[in-house]
Amino acid sequence: MDSTELWRLAVIIGLTVVTVLTRSFFYISKKPWNLPRWTRRGLHYAPIAALAAVVIPETVMTQGHLIETWADARLFAVAAGATWFFWRRGKGQAVLGTIVTGMAVYLPLHMGLGW
Repeated sequence: MDSTELWRLAVIIGLTVVTVLTRSFFYISKKPWNLPRWTRRGLHYAPIAALAAVVIPETVMTQGHLIETWADARLFAVAAGATWFFWRRGKGQAVLGTIVTGMAVYLPLHMGLGW
């Protein structure tokens, strides 16, 4: 092994240790953790914040600019996924069905038509 491979191995092991420690921090303590009420209330907004920060810009923007055409597979995939989700909400498998439906619309349009 040369020094580059040893360095990569050391980085991977180091990142693994850091990840395990930070994720198991709450389990290491013997006394139970109780989140403050304001934190629990704030966590209710995390999914919508993730949508606003990640999913929505990725859907409506390309290279930092709003898309200018309807010939974009992402728009149709989002519409199909949202339709599936609201149709199946509360009936189980809504999230998985949303992903499958969105990808079933996105892939043919993107790969087949080049959108």
